[in-house]
Amino acid sequence: MAKLESSLKNMILSLSIISLISSSLLAGIYTVTKEPIAIAQSKKQQDAIKDVLPSKNATVGEPVEIKLEGKEIPFIIYPAEEKGELVGAAIQTYSTDGYAGTIEIMVGVDNKGEVSNYTILSSAETPGLGSKIDQWFKSSKANQTIIGKNPDKVNFTVSKDGGDIDAITASTISSRAFLSSIRDAFEAYKTYQADQQPKQEEPELQEQSQNTNSHE
Repeated sequence: MAKLESSLKNMILSLSIISLISSSLLAGIYTVTKEPIAIAQSKKQQDAIKDVLPSKNATVGEPVEIKLEGKEIPFIIYPAEEKGELVGAAIQTYSTDGYAGTIEIMVGVDNKGEVSNYTILSSAETPGLGSKIDQWFKSSKANQTIIGKNPDKVNFTVSKDGGDIDAITASTISSRAFLSSIRDAFEAYKTYQADQQPKQEEPELQEQSQNTNSHE
């Protein structure tokens, strides 16, 4: 019995040591790879911003987070200026309704409100089906592409649901999620534009200001 207890203690001790060593190794690997992964992700994001902007000569301003009602994660606006004028933006958008989970997208919009380009940041959609979102909506086919179109003038919903855009064959769920993310991106951009407009004084404050000036 004593021998059995001794063996059990040795086994527990061995497992504890192995577990400790494994944890230390994993922590070390995480520390070593953390920075390179972060650098790679940052480069991917910066490349995506450049790819979708309406002008390659534009200067990208500081990112602005925009919250939309009913959405937990904010959308990120990267305003693009050229010669001091806003020429559009890159918008980091997403949908949690993809067939295989969340889809993250960077979409560009010009100052006319038209899609200039888009790129997929992350997606786990089915290879050969939903994964086609990376190119499908850039097609030269008029009823398939979103490039050069304004969602305020074109219904960015799949034709199966009464919209103007054809879904990917056998991938309606992925198509719906993608188009939903683009519509949300434009709502976020319009909110951003509204926030940039100079706020007008309240009528009452304007009247008080005029009365003050008249008594001087």
